[in-house]
Amino acid sequence: MRAPKGLEGVIVTSTELTKIDGQAGRLIYRGYDVTELAGNVSYESVAHLLWFGQLPTPPQLSELKLKLAASRNLPRIVEEFLKTVSGVAEPLSVLQTSVSLLGGLDISKKSSTIDSSIALSARLPTIIGGYYRVRHGEKPLAPRSDLGHAANYLYMLTGKVPKDQHVHALDAYFTLLADHSLGASTFVARVAASTLTDVYSAVVAAISTLKGPLHGGAPIYVWEMIQSIGKPERAAGWLRERLEKGERIMGFGHRVYRTEDPRSRVLKRLARQLVDPGLFNLAETVENEARQLLHQSHPDRPLDTNVEFYSSLVLHAVGIPPELFTSTFACARSVGWTAHIVEQLRDNRLFRPEAEYTGPSDQVLRGKPETPAVS
Repeated sequence: MRAPKGLEGVIVTSTELTKIDGQAGRLIYRGYDVTELAGNVSYESVAHLLWFGQLPTPPQLSELKLKLAASRNLPRIVEEFLKTVSGVAEPLSVLQTSVSLLGGLDISKKSSTIDSSIALSARLPTIIGGYYRVRHGEKPLAPRSDLGHAANYLYMLTGKVPKDQHVHALDAYFTLLADHSLGASTFVARVAASTLTDVYSAVVAAISTLKGPLHGGAPIYVWEMIQSIGKPERAAGWLRERLEKGERIMGFGHRVYRTEDPRSRVLKRLARQLVDPGLFNLAETVENEARQLLHQSHPDRPLDTNVEFYSSLVLHAVGIPPELFTSTFACARSVGWTAHIVEQLRDNRLFRPEAEYTGPSDQVLRGKPETPAVS
């Protein structure tokens, strides 16, 4: 029996963090349906739920918010690094290296895994905000301790206190993307953590998986698709042409869900509230036409909207430029990555799966043996 490609259906660990019911289209964080959490409790509350196992009491939430706010500033060497490379490097590479620098600067190594997780999650928005402003010829802004996690991120990008509606939408997005069980980046983070490396290095490994379009990078391609189509009446022809060429329609289909991604329903509702009606009508037309065409070409394979489709509209509407879509995904997912790292280390065993060997057997060396060169 051949090993399943991509470990499809293989259980590699147990977790108390997140459950995905692909048949019913549900995503659950520690017993709470994510569609009920998003927009109803803050992202900081969801972070507390994932890190500590329960939604916080008001004093616990206040304490966590204070810790996050106090951890947002970057060491000077990281600030200088951003000034040096942001004009020439792409955002995920800068994010990777900045996180690696933060880990290297944690000389004492006395911080608990939880404390490191909080500090790292607090600083990712500061890194991305500084990167973006330097890249566009502006001075990086210091984080504001009087703003929440989502609001502070938008402030550091734009220099303006964001609208409440935009903060609410981004906060809900952060909640929806906070964790998704063993997606590629989370699995890599747990594998790295199982070696007993530090939190920063494990998160660097996780960020490395986001450069491919199949995990975390899709919203920018959805946005480019919608912009390329341009008008609702062009949607069917544009999509049909791509399918006939064998190209992938981004924003549709998921390895786990066999129905609509539950996060997509929430994001669509947010997009309807935020986006220009003409743009929303275009996106909804693309959604409907794509769903119909995909069903015709793959009648036995469920290909419905996934989280990336309406993420692109929501992120753009609140002021996130497309070049930062994937980095913003990393900001949201940092809580999930670190919660999995914490869980892995509580009952750790080094990941060491086996591979099914399918190469040749019983090869015989023929001819005169080579003489190793002597230097």
